[in-house]
Order: sequence, then structure tokens, then C-alpha cells
Amino acid sequence: MSDYDPTDLNQQEAVRKAKAERELIQREEEAADIRWLMGSKRGRRIVWRLLAQSGLFSSTFDANAMVMAFAEGRRFYGGRLLETIHTLCPELYPTMVKEQKQNDRDDVGSGQ
Repeated sequence: MSDYDPTDLNQQEAVRKAKAERELIQREEEAADIRWLMGSKRGRRIVWRLLAQSGLFSSTFDANAMVMAFAEGRRFYGGRLLETIHTLCPELYPTMVKEQKQNDRDDVGSGQ
């Protein structure tokens, strides 16, 4: 049996506060993780790959509506990641773009 009492408003408030506190801690940890990941060149390469794989930088048009809907879902995830980056560490986005442009130039120069 559960100890839950639907008439105990104090217990309900305590449960609500505990849940809100756990959610706050989780959001803070997620923010710290993104800042940590964007704080290194390797992490920025990973984030760039995720953004590129999401299709964020390309059109999702397809004659097949289901294929296009799937692509839009991937693209939506990429947009959320980009929004998170711009919210938490906007100063690192231009750094990531510059590094990626340099990587692209290096790839072209080396014949890859």
C-alpha cells in the first residue's frame, strides 16, 4: 500500500517542491554539460556534427510527406540544440563556426 493521502495538502506541497527541486538540478546539470562540451575544440566538433546530421543547415523538402516529416523532426532537434547553445554559451558558437570553416579548408587543401 502507498502512504499517499489525497487529502494531505502539506504532503502534496512537499512532493511538488521536491519534484521542482529535482527538475531544477537536472536543468542546471544539463546546462553545465553543454557548457563543458562547448568548452573544448573536440566538444565543438561533436556539436557541429550533431547539428549537421540533424539537417539544420539544409532543406528538408521531399516529395514523400512522411520522409519530409521525419527530416523535419531531426531538424527540430538540431534547432533545439542550437537554441541551447545560443542561450548558454553564445560566445562559443562563432568559435565553433570558425573552427569548422578551417577544418573544411584543411580538408580541401589536403585533397580529401
